[in-house]
Amino acid sequence: MTKEQANSSPVNYWLNNKWRWLRTQWQSFRHPVGSVDFGNLRRVTPISREFGYDRGLPIDRYYVDKFLTTYADDIRGRVLEIGDDSYTRQFGGDRVTTRDVLHVKGNNPIATYVGDLTNADHIPSDTFDCFILTQTLHLVYDYRLALQTIYRILKPGGVLLATFPGISHICNDEWAEYWCWSFTSLSSKQLFAEFFPKENVQIQTHGNVLAAIAFLQGLSVQELSPKELDFGDRQYEVLITVRAMKPED
Repeated sequence: MTKEQANSSPVNYWLNNKWRWLRTQWQSFRHPVGSVDFGNLRRVTPISREFGYDRGLPIDRYYVDKFLTTYADDIRGRVLEIGDDSYTRQFGGDRVTTRDVLHVKGNNPIATYVGDLTNADHIPSDTFDCFILTQTLHLVYDYRLALQTIYRILKPGGVLLATFPGISHICNDEWAEYWCWSFTSLSSKQLFAEFFPKENVQIQTHGNVLAAIAFLQGLSVQELSPKELDFGDRQYEVLITVRAMKPED
């Protein structure tokens, strides 16, 4: 009797079904209804509304740092960053020859360009070796127009390093009125493929159910272990990261 015939026999069919039923029953009784101890999490308001900044390093920023560490070699030459140049300095080091900053408002003294990515004709085309776009795309209503601009201003061979939220609460600061979107890995894959060749786009997700709960509660990195933070579960996409490269000429 072949393996396939044995697996398809009535006895094996019954045993396989019995095993699946027992496994389901075992899983359902691991935490019977009413037995879960919520502890400090049994509350309808979060522990903090500051993304964890008031308690340490925010959990999403842990994943941002990990992403930029992985692709630090891309941060070189002339680099444009949103808001300030802190990540350019931290991860680019002496590979960077020119640091530029884009800010939507004119009150930023270190901004070399003022404006938003949907109306940026004043930024020259084919200029930047790297564009660091962290936690910004969800604040842009017309994100397709923003990506069109980014593609235009990157040099051939230039790299976009982007991060944006999946699971998140909405901020309550000056950017709250700009918060339009959350993304998934699937929507990100399809969106970036509209502008960059799909083989030039690398998408990663970061997070798990514990990291998501902790982030929504406003806890910090210091309150979870590296093992807990680094465990990845695609069903709980706390942060989405994208590396996209403009083709060489």
